[in-house]
Amino acid sequence: MCCESKRRFLLLYATQKGQAKAIAEEICQQAGAHGLEADLHCLSEMDKYNLETEKDPVVIVISTTGTGEPPDTARKFVKKIQDKTLPPDHFAHLQYGLLGLGDSEYMFFCNGGRTVDRRLQELGAQHFYDTGLADDCVGLELVVDPWIDGLWLALKEALQLQKEKEGMNSAVDAVSSSISTAPHGVHELKLSSEVQNLKLEDEGARASDTLSQKLDDINLAAPARDTEPSLVHSIPPVSQSALNIPVLPPEYIEVEFQDTQGENPHLSSLISEGATFEVPVAKAMQLTREDAIKTALLLELDIADTAFEYQPGDAFCVICPNNVSEVEELLHILGLSEKGDDFVCVKVKQGTKKKGASRPQHIPERSTIKFILTWCLEIRAIPKKAFLRALVECTSDAGEKRRLQELCSRQGASDYTHFIRDSNVCLLDLLHAFPSCKPSLSLLIEHLPKLQARSYSVSSSNLYQPGRLRFVFNVVEFPAGPSRPVSRKGVCTGWLAELVAPLLHPSKNSLDTKGESSSTERISIFPRPNNAFHLPADPSVPFIMVGPGTGISPFIGFLQHRQKLKEQHTDWEFGETWLFFGCRHQDRDYLFRQAHYLTPLYELHCFLKNGTLTHLKVCFSRDSSTAEVAPPKYVQDVLRLCAKEVARVLLKDRGYFYVCGDKKHMADDVSDAVVDILSMEMEADKLEAMKILATLREEKRYLQDVWS
Repeated sequence: MCCESKRRFLLLYATQKGQAKAIAEEICQQAGAHGLEADLHCLSEMDKYNLETEKDPVVIVISTTGTGEPPDTARKFVKKIQDKTLPPDHFAHLQYGLLGLGDSEYMFFCNGGRTVDRRLQELGAQHFYDTGLADDCVGLELVVDPWIDGLWLALKEALQLQKEKEGMNSAVDAVSSSISTAPHGVHELKLSSEVQNLKLEDEGARASDTLSQKLDDINLAAPARDTEPSLVHSIPPVSQSALNIPVLPPEYIEVEFQDTQGENPHLSSLISEGATFEVPVAKAMQLTREDAIKTALLLELDIADTAFEYQPGDAFCVICPNNVSEVEELLHILGLSEKGDDFVCVKVKQGTKKKGASRPQHIPERSTIKFILTWCLEIRAIPKKAFLRALVECTSDAGEKRRLQELCSRQGASDYTHFIRDSNVCLLDLLHAFPSCKPSLSLLIEHLPKLQARSYSVSSSNLYQPGRLRFVFNVVEFPAGPSRPVSRKGVCTGWLAELVAPLLHPSKNSLDTKGESSSTERISIFPRPNNAFHLPADPSVPFIMVGPGTGISPFIGFLQHRQKLKEQHTDWEFGETWLFFGCRHQDRDYLFRQAHYLTPLYELHCFLKNGTLTHLKVCFSRDSSTAEVAPPKYVQDVLRLCAKEVARVLLKDRGYFYVCGDKKHMADDVSDAVVDILSMEMEADKLEAMKILATLREEKRYLQDVWS
């Protein structure tokens, strides 16, 4: 079908980390094989589309970020459609389908997509296809793949193309009865266990486009001694299956080496979120003992000479580099060890078949190769299936090529989830596992997402310590395993720990007159306000804080701020404050338990003594006890012991409840404990208690700042 006869639809995406964009681009690539043409734009490019006059069907792919907000690239669009002066039939002419991306480990699952979907409905828009909500907690592809499968028939019906069954093969016919069937236009790999001929067929392409490759004397059947699958090895049925693999993404980036030298761009040019600030690291200390399971560090930044502003409860982002040794290793594998400091020009490849191709915004037009790999690309990102598909073409060993095909195929979906996604496999792990794979730098630029700045909760008050910003974090550890040959530290936490190592173990000569170590290290940061996690505006309102481990971080800022307010306003009435804190061992990782020469005013018992903190409840999950009645191990257990007080603060006193920390292992359990408390104290059934908790959330009196 020629381009002129293809029917158009508008395809919009809003992304925070690149997932929604990648999925939208996949839809765009598949469209041509179905006789359709996607007009692809980011939601932020509001000058390139107009929903008020749009006549064709609209497909929207949108992610969720923060505490349920739409991604940054959708904020202007959402603000525009939320204009309360718009009439209820404003989008009555509009037909759309929406795919939302989210993570069910967070409270506001897919809320970015739900917000847009709900508002479009309120303004009269009609679904031509059911909304899909994909969950990154279990694997986006479980919803994304079948949703895309069913999209084509729905689009054709919306476009009134009654000839959809003519010329469609059995794969597309199957889609009309079950969206779990392989999509039309997806490459089908027909391969027996005794492979002699490997044949890739693009069902939407002409027969002359069929690629045939002779694989002689290769037996991909599982050896008898290998009975378990792994990253590099498959077993039946996957090893003997015909495979449905994604369409090969078109190349669109070209890298030109330049003889001239120059300077790399400033880091601020890589950030679109607003102003960045380069600030000194003033102090650092380790809050945990050396034998603690996790290492918690506290850093203090000097922001006195900047316009950086924050409130207790806010977050901020640190612009961090990739690990130096990992960058060097990647340069070696790419064969660019001697050219890391060479300047290159990155531009769109002439004649590319990628529609709307442009240089990624996070990639400078001109810089060194090392700068791109260090500051621009998330080399630790879990490779998407489209990337695996592209890596197939860079792999010379037939056995390795087959396994990469399996991992990106429909039939290998379970293997992809287990050996890549759940194992947090990154590009370097793949290149070690598949040594004949030799990708180009341009391919990495095309497929690796932007290196994201890392977000941390503020652990101080600018009112109490003007010109200072503190934060607390655990140094993340990724142990070696079957799919990861070496252990690694977190990208940002590992870098910060290395950066401040001289401050953590200073020599006597490096201490100033106050016994504090000085530093010349600087880091780049930018604010990330969290308007949904601030102190109550009325200081007389009581509140409860639940923060095990480093979840205590923002509450130190809360207490600092509260203490200063009490000093400044002795005539004010202040409500009671509760802190529930938990850790593994009382003598190893009880954060802020004792005063330290860097933190004499941070000791929790100091807050208790001066009345800033009314109640402190602590628990230790790994300490043994000889008591007849075992003490509570987790914060949710301590909450239940204080059920009457918790219910009184929330219901009678209309107080606030804050939760900060790990979502997977704590926040849900705390929520369940609150439901139990409300049910017991109100003598109501669990469903009624859940409704009350939902009301507290809606009133923004039950607030969470959690991470997975």
